[in-house]
Amino acid sequence: MSEPLHTVLRSATKEVVLGHDRPFCLIGERINPTGRRIFQEQLRAGDFSAIERDVKAQVEGGADVLDINMGVPLTDEPELLATAVTMVQELTDLPICIDSSVVEALEAGLSVYQGRALVNSVTAEDDRLELILPLVKKYDAAIIALPNDHDEIPMEADKRVDLTAKIVRVATEEYGIAQADIVIDPLAMPIGADTTTSLVTFEVMRRIRDDFGVNMTCGASNVSFGMPGRHTLNATWLPMAMTSGLTSAIMDTRTPQIVEAVKAADVFLGHDDWGMAWISAHRAKQAAAEG
Repeated sequence: MSEPLHTVLRSATKEVVLGHDRPFCLIGERINPTGRRIFQEQLRAGDFSAIERDVKAQVEGGADVLDINMGVPLTDEPELLATAVTMVQELTDLPICIDSSVVEALEAGLSVYQGRALVNSVTAEDDRLELILPLVKKYDAAIIALPNDHDEIPMEADKRVDLTAKIVRVATEEYGIAQADIVIDPLAMPIGADTTTSLVTFEVMRRIRDDFGVNMTCGASNVSFGMPGRHTLNATWLPMAMTSGLTSAIMDTRTPQIVEAVKAADVFLGHDDWGMAWISAHRAKQAAAEG
């Protein structure tokens, strides 16, 4: 096995590394107005106070990186995203994942970021690769890439692996982006409609890990959509995904059950030496309970 690929993300003062030999990276997903009507109205009115609360909650829950999405209809998204990125950098030293489908917004966010960002995201479509990969190269960022094209998610593992190969080839050969800086989203689908979709995703993860060695991420809360007992499902799914090669996830870190499942899996996968991180977290929790 060749050396593991390390995706290095940085804020002005802190470094976080994704790797198949590293602890799992928790990317806090909460700074996102999608499906949050009140948050959208606040942002339209120029009220950013919810961001401060969201940052605090995600950091306290154990996030390693924070995803920032400002996709609010009827607003100037580039300006909104630049403002949010600037603000979050003042609130925390965690690295940032800049999340937008609007290229101008990605550029605005990257232009004010002091560090090495993760960009969320690009698909395998030629026009998207041509628009977004030059930005990733210009700002020396890392990129989350989804192996789907023409807005359809391929249900077969082979197709997802083929599209991953295309993304890796185009990014490395045509744009000079290091393979270590390509983070693939293997497309975790909700099991509510079809419980076999996760088996396909796990297969995709194993093949991507074995064939390309790249890091992977996904929207973890997506898998349990439409099902009851979602926290338990997510807390079970993530360690299974980790054994298949998932090295990070965009998730809500406010749920201790899910965060602790990931930390426990790190112990068993040998990514927490002597279980020291697990033990110190347990002691801190005990001390807090006694205090």
